[in-house]
Amino acid sequence: MEGVSAGFRKELVSKLLHLHFKDEKTKVSGDALLLVAELLKIFVVEAATRSARQAQAEDLACVGVDQLEKVLPQLLLDF
Repeated sequence: MEGVSAGFRKELVSKLLHLHFKDEKTKVSGDALLLVAELLKIFVVEAATRSARQAQAEDLACVGVDQLEKVLPQLLLDF
């Protein structure tokens, strides 16, 4: 599928990047979009894994937002 990498559409990644640019005319190359999409994929997989471990530690059968909120601080420090 063209325009899809790591599960994130190029348009979404582009919009996320442009939220942090001060100059609206800033251009982002296709390679940069693919790289950021791959980083997003890694971040999301790591967050899901850590949340699942947190749910297991709490003897829960299902991962919820509460478990994600508990692991986000440590996840953000690692990146």
